[in-house]
Amino acid sequence: MDDNWGETTTAVTGTSDHSLSQEDLAGFGKETEGPVEKLNCVRFLPLVLTLVLGLLVLVTPLAFLVLPQLVWPERLQACGTACEGLFLSLAFKLLILLLAGWALFVRPVRASLPRIAVFRALLGLLTLLLLLSYWLFFGVRILDSQDENYQGIVQFAVSLVDALLFIHYLAVVLLEIRHLQPYFSVCVVRSTDGETRHYNLGQLSIQRAALEILEHYYKDFTIHNPALLTAAKTRAAKHLAGLKVYNVDGAGSDAATSQSRAKIAAAARQRDTSHNELYYEEAEHDRRVRKRRARLVVAVEEAFTHVRRLKEEEIKKPPGDEMDPREAAQAIFPSMARALQKYLRTTRQQHCHSMDSIQAHLAFCITNNMTPKAFLESYLNAGPTLQYGREGWQARQWTLVSEASVTSPLRHGTEFHLKSSDFCLVVTSKSIPHLKLSEEYVHPKSHKFVLQLQSETSV
Repeated sequence: MDDNWGETTTAVTGTSDHSLSQEDLAGFGKETEGPVEKLNCVRFLPLVLTLVLGLLVLVTPLAFLVLPQLVWPERLQACGTACEGLFLSLAFKLLILLLAGWALFVRPVRASLPRIAVFRALLGLLTLLLLLSYWLFFGVRILDSQDENYQGIVQFAVSLVDALLFIHYLAVVLLEIRHLQPYFSVCVVRSTDGETRHYNLGQLSIQRAALEILEHYYKDFTIHNPALLTAAKTRAAKHLAGLKVYNVDGAGSDAATSQSRAKIAAAARQRDTSHNELYYEEAEHDRRVRKRRARLVVAVEEAFTHVRRLKEEEIKKPPGDEMDPREAAQAIFPSMARALQKYLRTTRQQHCHSMDSIQAHLAFCITNNMTPKAFLESYLNAGPTLQYGREGWQARQWTLVSEASVTSPLRHGTEFHLKSSDFCLVVTSKSIPHLKLSEEYVHPKSHKFVLQLQSETSV
């Protein structure tokens, strides 16, 4: 399976007079295997530590209740109605704490950050200090003295759960609510083609801001197409290759420097006429794109017309002989394959779409009874990165380059780069200005007037 899938083989079939044979398309439908990501256990370390700390949080209050029953049960006072009510309160609070902790902390790992998350680390340290303090108090004041007041012990365990619930409330404020109010406007520029987006962010660290920007990048920026950037380089190389420099004074020590200066000067003199070549080249390219697009639209409309005829014929067939949408896609794809391949080659998109993805999209459109325009939208207009093959973005490695520490908060004028293998995202932040609104009272009768009519007025 290569980029020449639309032009390497032609045959005559029952679908069209200019299409591919069905035998040559028998290999369609096999998913292209993407790169296998190496097992990285470090990315799961924060989740493991969170689970261990959560288990310690749930076990500690229960241990406070069970240990006195196991060590000195004969000396404990009877638990009355008030003590049993504390048992019920403790059970429900532990259930609420379990569900709240699962909703906030037990989540799939979205990304691997270069440094630790400061607020999460501080919350984990605060929780650990709280548990250590309660264990020290329990060991010194209850275990050593073998306190007989079991109701007080239960109340002690309930106070621990209350403190843990307040820590969870603090975690919600720091991790989820604090950054919701926008404070900064960040400008994200892709270094290769200059595509720009603006986002509003709250009070985040640089690495958290970088993570938010990357999440927006995959859904807002169009897919990066390096093939569109080679035209200018090819044109410049062609101009320089057509220049010849003759050294009439003989070879000297600075011959290479003088030749390069001569080429630059000659290229500068040709600058006045090179815009004409660029103009006609772009006009020719636009003409070819419109021509290929028109042929593609006609081919797709004819193919979908054939699908409608197939559906009408299947209604008359007995049950069990209906054609699967995937089979229908394979049947009509040869009629549009050549036109689609030529259009993708002209627009330099052939590397973005494979045969499998095109057939899957065609089967999806047939299943949902979509129009030819809905099918063509994915190829006529470039979409976001997430709409294309997973092998192009799933395992992409990003490098955060920043002069300031990545754990420092985002400030006015902060600049950092997000480097990938093919391009770079340049991020600049600016503070949202303070907005001051003033009120001006308008009297209800200030915009009214009285029209006095006279007998000679023609109204």
